[in-house]
Amino acid sequence: MKPHAELKDFWESRLQSDWTESGVGYKALGRAFNIWMYRVRAEGFRREAAAIPLDLTKARVLDVGSGTGFYIRQWRALGVETITGSDLTQAAVDRLRERFSSASFLRLDIADPAGALEPGSYDVVSAMDMLFHITDDDRYKAALRSIGEAVRPGGVFVLSENFLHRPEQRSDYQVNHTLPWITAALDEAGFDVIRRVPMLVLMNAQVDAHPLWRKLWGGLLRAVTLTEVTGWLAGALLHPLERRLVRVLRESPTTELMLCRRR
Repeated sequence: MKPHAELKDFWESRLQSDWTESGVGYKALGRAFNIWMYRVRAEGFRREAAAIPLDLTKARVLDVGSGTGFYIRQWRALGVETITGSDLTQAAVDRLRERFSSASFLRLDIADPAGALEPGSYDVVSAMDMLFHITDDDRYKAALRSIGEAVRPGGVFVLSENFLHRPEQRSDYQVNHTLPWITAALDEAGFDVIRRVPMLVLMNAQVDAHPLWRKLWGGLLRAVTLTEVTGWLAGALLHPLERRLVRVLRESPTTELMLCRRR
C-alpha cells in the first residue's frame, strides 16, 4: 500500500495531465470508449437520483471527489441549484471553479476534512467512483464518518463501488472491498442501505467475475480500444446492450450504485 502523500501526488499529476473522461475513468481503454461508458453512468445515475424522495431543486448537495465535474453536471440536470463540489487535488479544483462558476468547490481530503464541512449541512452527498481509491482501510472508514457527519439525519448518500462477493482485491491505487465489509462500514457511519443496482456490466473491468472471464474480457476490451477510432466503435456497439443490462440485472460483476439514508 502506497503512502497517502504518494497517492495524492499520483492523482494530482494524472488530473493535471488528463482532465477528461479517461483521466478519471478506465484510462487503459482510451477516451473515446470512456465517453460511451460515462453515458451509461449518467443515465443510471440520473434515474436513481431522480427517485430520491426529496425536492432536489431545494436540496443542498455535496459531491465528493468531483474530478472533471461529471456528476456536478448530472446534479445540475436534475435541477439541483445549491451544490458544493470537492476534490483532493488542486488541479481539479482550479479547473472546476472555472467550468462551474455558479457552484462552490473545496480542496478537500474527505478522510480528514479538518472542519471544512459543517455537520448536518447537506441533504444529499455523492461519492462516485472514488472510494475504492482510498487504499487505507482506516482512512476509508474515516471518509464515511466524515460523510455521515456532513449529511443531515434522514438525508441521502449516493455512492458507487465494486461491492465484491469474491475475496477482497488490493493494488497500489485501488482496493476492491467486499459487499459485507462496505455495508458494515456504512452501518458504523450511521447509514442504512436503501438499494443497490448495477451501474455498469460489460463496459468496465470484471472485478467480481471468475478470474478466467475477467482476464479474457479485459484482454478483449483492451484489444478493441487500441485506437480512439476502434474504441469509439466498440463503445457505440456496446452502449445499447449495456443500457439494457443495467436495467434488467440485479447484480453486476463491476461497478454498482448504492443509495443510503442517514439515520
